[in-house]
Amino acid sequence: MGNRGMEDLIPLINKLQDAFSSIGQSVNLDLPQIAVVGGQSAGKSSVLENFVGRDFLPRGSGIVTRRPLILQLVNNIAEHAEFLHCKGKKFVDFEEVRAEIEAETDRITGSNKGISPIPINLRVYSPNVLNLTLIDLPGMTKVAVGDQPADIEHQIRDMLMQFITKESCLILAVTPANMDLANSDALKIAKEVDPQGLRTIGVITKLDLMDEGTDAKDILENKLLPLRRGYIGVVNRSQKDIDGKKDIRAALAAERKFFLSHPAYRHMADRMGTPHLQKTLNQQLTNHIRDTLPGLRSKLQSQLLSLEKEVEEYKNFRPDDPTRKTKALLQMVQQFGVDFEKCIEGSGDQVDTNELSGGARINRLFHERFPFELVKIVFDEKELRREISHAIKNVHGVRTGLFTPDLAFEAIVKKQIVKLKTPCLKCIDLVIQELINTVRQCTSKLNSYPRLREETERIVTTHVREREGKTKDQVLLLIDIELSYINTNHEDFIGFANAQQRNIAANKKRAVPNQVIRKGWLTLNISIMKGGSKEYWFVLTAESLSWYKDEEEKEKKYMLPLDNLKLRDVEKGFMSTKHIFAIFNIEQRNVYKDHRQIELACDSQEDVDSWKASFLRAGVYPEKDQVENEETAPTDTFSMDPQLERQVETIRNLVDSYIGIINKSIRDLVPKTIMHLMINNAKDFIHSELLAYLYSSGDQNSLMEESADQAQRRDEMLRMYHALKEALHIIGDITTNTISTPVPPPVSDNWLQDSSPTPQRRPPPSSSQPPNRPPAVRGPTPGPPMNATPAFNPSPAFGAPPIPSRPGPPAGAFNSSQDPFSAPPQIPSRPARVPPGVPSRRPPGAPSHRPTIIRPAEPSLLD
Repeated sequence: MGNRGMEDLIPLINKLQDAFSSIGQSVNLDLPQIAVVGGQSAGKSSVLENFVGRDFLPRGSGIVTRRPLILQLVNNIAEHAEFLHCKGKKFVDFEEVRAEIEAETDRITGSNKGISPIPINLRVYSPNVLNLTLIDLPGMTKVAVGDQPADIEHQIRDMLMQFITKESCLILAVTPANMDLANSDALKIAKEVDPQGLRTIGVITKLDLMDEGTDAKDILENKLLPLRRGYIGVVNRSQKDIDGKKDIRAALAAERKFFLSHPAYRHMADRMGTPHLQKTLNQQLTNHIRDTLPGLRSKLQSQLLSLEKEVEEYKNFRPDDPTRKTKALLQMVQQFGVDFEKCIEGSGDQVDTNELSGGARINRLFHERFPFELVKIVFDEKELRREISHAIKNVHGVRTGLFTPDLAFEAIVKKQIVKLKTPCLKCIDLVIQELINTVRQCTSKLNSYPRLREETERIVTTHVREREGKTKDQVLLLIDIELSYINTNHEDFIGFANAQQRNIAANKKRAVPNQVIRKGWLTLNISIMKGGSKEYWFVLTAESLSWYKDEEEKEKKYMLPLDNLKLRDVEKGFMSTKHIFAIFNIEQRNVYKDHRQIELACDSQEDVDSWKASFLRAGVYPEKDQVENEETAPTDTFSMDPQLERQVETIRNLVDSYIGIINKSIRDLVPKTIMHLMINNAKDFIHSELLAYLYSSGDQNSLMEESADQAQRRDEMLRMYHALKEALHIIGDITTNTISTPVPPPVSDNWLQDSSPTPQRRPPPSSSQPPNRPPAVRGPTPGPPMNATPAFNPSPAFGAPPIPSRPGPPAGAFNSSQDPFSAPPQIPSRPARVPPGVPSRRPPGAPSHRPTIIRPAEPSLLD
């Protein structure tokens, strides 16, 4: 007969383990070990066998278990046993298991009662067990026999301590009923390792072998010598039953009959016997499992929450729905359009904090990179003055001009306007590249359908390329419009009169003083001998460039005025990953300490261009490469007469004024043109026409074919999601279907510190009892008296039969208020046989608990 309580737990544990296995995890319940401790032949192995429900351990008198047996129960479909020392060999017959245990014990310890701490590891696979570890330990003894060592008591004690000191070990303290409980070594050693009594259960065996007329009722009711978890009485098979092959089922029936028929135990028969011991231990396992569940539930719920967002789009997935692909296509295209618009227009949700993207990059192109390119191509003073001089001379021809010619002004202005085409077209190319990158970024969500992603990228990119030509044509048309008519009546144009009086210094007037234009980190490159490269916090204003130790701007390292400064590109070093530009003084003066130029490094070329644009706003312009060598320049270029010089200066100021107007207009119109003809058009195309192009590009089924990786990922995610929900549901079922029992309240167990004897409960004997029979075969031995506690309330039945020749009140006069544990009186003729219930006579004023003196035995006068 198996363990019914365990069989009820097994399906719950299996369900939980299956649920965790389905999500790729293992559930570590770490069920406690169960160890049996007690004296020799106390019935430890029988208790363990009854718990398992199998008959497989060696039996006999004396010390039978001579090595620890670690019995690992493994829940398995097929039933068999395996020994660690016999790897690969399966034992189906449990008689063979018993024989192998005996043979392995003898192999290490010999056949003459020797012991060994080396454990025997046995695994029993069965569908009727939980994954538990049971430990059968040698019985405690004090006297060595056979080949046993002289210190066998200490060796066995150390052996027991190795197992029962673990906090996860339940201790079954087995004591036979036909010995004194107060002398139980099992309870004493259990108290040492478990002083609170939380994991100790007392087991009283051999109740059927007690002396006639005695019982252990007070012990089993936990009144006498109480334990926190109490005692459970069991009746094991006798050696005769074992030899007669009496099975466990019949033994349990006989045990049940014993408790029901015994007058001292029948009122508590439902709390006695092997089934109740099984139930008690199974409840401890249930409590342990329930204590583990909150942690498991919390872990599963956190995993479920992390999956909720990802699985949202798959929750309603129906692979057999005929409209699924159409719905998916519409949703994907719609989502792509929304994502593209958010990338361009900006959005508060899902903001990228790592780098600029989409509209932010295009904005930087419009307002930093494009103005920088415009200024860079038109600003070269020497070349411009040379061209103006040539234009004036060519207009006058052989004549000497008295007035400044209009045609020279127009020729120079038109030449400068034509130069604007290159940066305008470059701006369009850069914007197109950003648009294509944005499209690729937005189609990353279409990875589930590779063909759809490819087609979407192809169609949108093709449309953007088509709009490229129209946008470039429109921008070139803007420049041609500017070339077609030079409007000298523009309200911002200075005119000839003002041009002659205009001061060049006023032309270089900077922005509002102390206006902060930009702040940020830059790497200042200095020679290795003087400290190498180091990062500083730079602040650029309209008048100076300052750098600080950090962004708090408390410790200023240097301030550099911007007068006569220009920018210059520096080639990146072979091992360098930074992009570098330099600042130098056009008058060849030192810029910083003894350095003619300072090199500033950024992490990317985009940062370099952005800083250059900021320097432009502060009036620091880039250096223009000299196309012609000044030495080969015609000498007459600079040999101007004063009148020609005045005319060059006038036209120079006029050109500067008019080109400023054109630049302002172009800086404003080109971004608007690009936005209208390209970016906004691309958004409209995606929203209104992309779907039609996709439908016309091919078969919808092939277009919406999922990638194998995506299908596997979706299936895996859905499986994980449902498995997590199932595991949580199973935990809820276990919580609902099981109950936890509270820990019993503490009891007074001071008796474990005392070594006084414990009297047996004995009713008054009948008159037919032979007078010469010893009154207590397993009676107490005299010793120091023990204080009675309120928990100990022995009944008057603990009195002994009266002694005729002894003076004093009769035994029947004692009541329950008297101390049954008082020492017997000093009667020289009756040593060691006086019942414990007879009070001692002491002179008045003597201490109530005077130590008893035990004298040597003398011939009794009453015998």
